[in-house]
Amino acid sequence: MESNTKELTLIRIFDAPRALVWKAWTDPKLLAEWWGPRGVTNPVCEFDATQGGKIHIVMLAGETLGDLTGARWPMKGEIQEITEPLRLVFTSRALRDGDEYPILETLCTVTFVEEGNKTKMTLHVVVTKATVEAEDPLKGMKMGWSQSLDKLGEFLAEQ
Repeated sequence: MESNTKELTLIRIFDAPRALVWKAWTDPKLLAEWWGPRGVTNPVCEFDATQGGKIHIVMLAGETLGDLTGARWPMKGEIQEITEPLRLVFTSRALRDGDEYPILETLCTVTFVEEGNKTKMTLHVVVTKATVEAEDPLKGMKMGWSQSLDKLGEFLAEQ
């Protein structure tokens, strides 16, 4: 796949203050609660919310995912820009489980805008590199991010 051939933008309005939405994105303990599509947990969730900080998340498929139960989807990345509580930009490299080979690389930009007592969050994902192995993850990218942000909304509603 050629560079920059796939982009995704998702917008959500959360009934939560911007400080809490920001914290849910930048505190690894909170991030682990909602990151990933439905049926996935995050036994590894490291997120150094500083300029140049490293990200390491391993998603684990639960029993509700049938044949995928036990599958692991590791990802690593780096914070490119962090402007609390307005903007977060990070790279993400989806890796093959068991090695460091990146099958998919993206640049993610998340913005946070106060709208009264609510927060408008915009996620923009640009695929910067994809291998043949990334075909399925690319097909599921919109669904995966949508489910993840739905989980974020549910998490915020419980706070």
